[in-house]
Amino acid sequence: MIADTQVDDSVPLLVAIVNYRTADLTIQCLRSLVSEVPTLPGMQVVVVDNASGDGSVEKIAHVIATEGWGSWAALLPSAINGGFAYGNNMAIRPVLQSANPPPYFMLLNPDTEVRPHALKTMIDFMEEHPDVGIVGSGIEEANGILWPFTFRFPSLFSELDNALRLGIVSQLLAKWVIAQEMTNEAQSVDWLPGASMMIRREVFAAVGLMDEAYFLYYEETDFCLQAKRAGWSCWYLPQSRVMHISGQSTGVTGNHSLPKRQPKYLFDSRRRYFVKNHGWLYAALCDSIWLHGFAAWRIRRLIQRKPDLDPPYLLLDFCQNSIFWLPVMKFLALWNSESRVQL
Repeated sequence: MIADTQVDDSVPLLVAIVNYRTADLTIQCLRSLVSEVPTLPGMQVVVVDNASGDGSVEKIAHVIATEGWGSWAALLPSAINGGFAYGNNMAIRPVLQSANPPPYFMLLNPDTEVRPHALKTMIDFMEEHPDVGIVGSGIEEANGILWPFTFRFPSLFSELDNALRLGIVSQLLAKWVIAQEMTNEAQSVDWLPGASMMIRREVFAAVGLMDEAYFLYYEETDFCLQAKRAGWSCWYLPQSRVMHISGQSTGVTGNHSLPKRQPKYLFDSRRRYFVKNHGWLYAALCDSIWLHGFAAWRIRRLIQRKPDLDPPYLLLDFCQNSIFWLPVMKFLALWNSESRVQL
């Protein structure tokens, strides 16, 4: 537990790791940070356990104690699983509000392993570029191969490309395709994965903490957008390397032989992102474009006999979670409540 949220002036960095039923991976992540601690004297790491309920708290606490990591690592159990933003904010909020908060904060997934000097490389870059508010590492896959992608902000055009999946359209909409392949040079981008993201303290002062209304997905996209609107740039830094095994807590984005059904919170987060940042009309247009584009893709897939690699029930789930279905759901909920009162 964190007994004292006061941070010494010499602390350069707070690293937040949110664990949900991935204790072994979290421990490996902490182990990869052991060699980083001497490069950033005073660095602190807070592991938030998001109510795993599987013995993670006891296991992680035991390893921190027996390995002698207590001088730089602490465990903070949460009573509820409030999601990715909630867990990170739980670690960051008290330190940010302390008398001497550090100049940098880092979000680090539990299913990552930090490569040598990755954190100091990020801080050095931000020290040299005071206008940069957010920096993300180059992400390695488990086999050591670089996964050189960052992302553009979602838009009407990216929704069309995502649903239609037609080569000529993707070429025409290249400037709006979300996944952006990177070079080996540092580059300004729209947003980065929250798996390895360093944030300047002043960004929090400008835009606040991450939006806890997102349970999972789109929270880092939204945060980077708010930072950009406040005048802070976001950069990809491949000279800092972090290995990431995706989808370990959720199973949604990992490598599976068959795609998994998309969880409701993914659709909720998508809808919130568009409504919050662009309004209801824009969100409705995005839903309409995606639905028409996806329907066209499914017809073309049948005609061309292409393999079906979409998650199960994707169209049904999208419809049931679209902005068009919300008034129906609210009406049904109201009707059910009134019916109970009459009974």
